[in-house]
Amino acid sequence: MRILITNDDGVYSPGILALAEVASKFGDVRIVAPDVEMSSAGHSITASRPLSYKRTPLKEIDAYRVNGTPADCVSLGVHQWEKVDIVLSGINMGSNLGNAMWHSGTLAGAKQAALFGLRGIAFSTPSTEQEPNFAVLKPWVEVVIKTLLEVPDVLLINVNLPTGMPQGIMWTRQSVRQYDGKIVAANDPMGRKHFWFTVIPLQHPEDGTDRHAVGQGYVSVTPLRLDLTDNAALAELMIKHPVDKVLFGG
Repeated sequence: MRILITNDDGVYSPGILALAEVASKFGDVRIVAPDVEMSSAGHSITASRPLSYKRTPLKEIDAYRVNGTPADCVSLGVHQWEKVDIVLSGINMGSNLGNAMWHSGTLAGAKQAALFGLRGIAFSTPSTEQEPNFAVLKPWVEVVIKTLLEVPDVLLINVNLPTGMPQGIMWTRQSVRQYDGKIVAANDPMGRKHFWFTVIPLQHPEDGTDRHAVGQGYVSVTPLRLDLTDNAALAELMIKHPVDKVLFGG
């Protein structure tokens, strides 16, 4: 099995090395990751300039750095390494729960794999003042990978690990009330106005959601899909507001 690994924290992040070490138990591993941090890059791609692909060995793991986004890294990695079987992204230093999925560069790496018809699994853990204890988390990452390899029909998975020793693993759904956006205005040393984008955590997450599971100390495993269609709304619109008979100029 060929396992391609990326992230949005950058090729030198300890999280990507921890994930690669676990993944090495399941097959051949290659890291292709941004040369600098690309957090919250979302699913952006680089179309206005060429990309570089430079070998960067990490503790005897085959690795390359790219001057681009996580989605760029997966695209280039799959192009440069034939017959990739699965793409892993992370372990991100910072949770990707609820609405954060929309701008997560970590999840974008897994989504880009799914767009290619490959399996994509994203791994994240909360960011605190101390570096995550990857020695504690790695056995749980191994269990999750082993479990997901046994259910190959699901292309896209978002995994969030709690702080400290996990209590177990839960299948979850996305929490759409993970946070609310906040703009903080300030002045730089020259007196010029600038703005910080931050978030206000929302309280009381719903049972069964990713945020609730991680808050209770569990590993959250959320199956996702690329199709954003609201099928219920579509069916209602087709019945109540048909447009196939709308005529223009008549």
